[in-house]
Amino acid sequence: MSATVSFPVPTPDGPRPVTVSYARVGRGEPLLLLHGIGHHRQAWDPVVDILATERDVITVDLPGFGASPSLPDGLDYDLATTTAVFSAFCEALELDRPHVGGNSLGGLLALELGRGKHVRSVTALSPAGFWSEAERRYAFGVLLTMRRLSQRLPLPMVERLSRSAAGRTALTSTIYARPTRRSPEAVVAETLALAGATGFDQTLRSGGSVRFTDDIPGIPVTVAWGSRDMILLRRQGVRAKQIIPRARLVRLPGCGHCPMNDDPALVARVLLDGSR
Repeated sequence: MSATVSFPVPTPDGPRPVTVSYARVGRGEPLLLLHGIGHHRQAWDPVVDILATERDVITVDLPGFGASPSLPDGLDYDLATTTAVFSAFCEALELDRPHVGGNSLGGLLALELGRGKHVRSVTALSPAGFWSEAERRYAFGVLLTMRRLSQRLPLPMVERLSRSAAGRTALTSTIYARPTRRSPEAVVAETLALAGATGFDQTLRSGGSVRFTDDIPGIPVTVAWGSRDMILLRRQGVRAKQIIPRARLVRLPGCGHCPMNDDPALVARVLLDGSR
């Protein structure tokens, strides 16, 4: 079941209320899951039921994405603000240093939460921030193209395309190596989520200067990369290992940028092992 929670986030002009939408299921130690730019919390659906047998799983829509409202005036869509938002979110839900997993932008946020010692462990799937400038421009170009296409396609056409394997491939093969595994309903929903994400443009702009350059001592870190990632190329995982030398680097064979759909059993195992 989905829910919402509101909490104050400090700004130079005083606290501002932020509201986010989330879902929670399972039992065990808490595991917070953060999606990538333009996606929504349902990106984790293929692995949630597996994880929920051993973890208290919290999936959340980032502010300005999915069902979460935009950030209020006075808050920027930058890394520092979003990290502060999720630190406050954990406090509001009385999550005492949860484990955290993230994909793409969510992976970068998970690493930043780990750097601030807000979490017990980090598992980052194809995290942003380990790119060269050329790789960043390429990734941003792909994301902008996806965004524009999602906004220009009429809903009846998206629904018609989603009903066939070829259509689902056309709509989602940039992020999935096995797009036909995604259900028609999920493809329609995430296309609409990308088109309607109010935080997309500001988040992308703020990411232009982002690099993750710090080690994360003292907590377990796992970095996993799909062998068929078409947005953040897998060689960026080697850079992540160089920057975070104690991290466990895991290859995800046959997986794309959002590997949860491509191999749910493998990704769930990586998340569970990373949060031991």
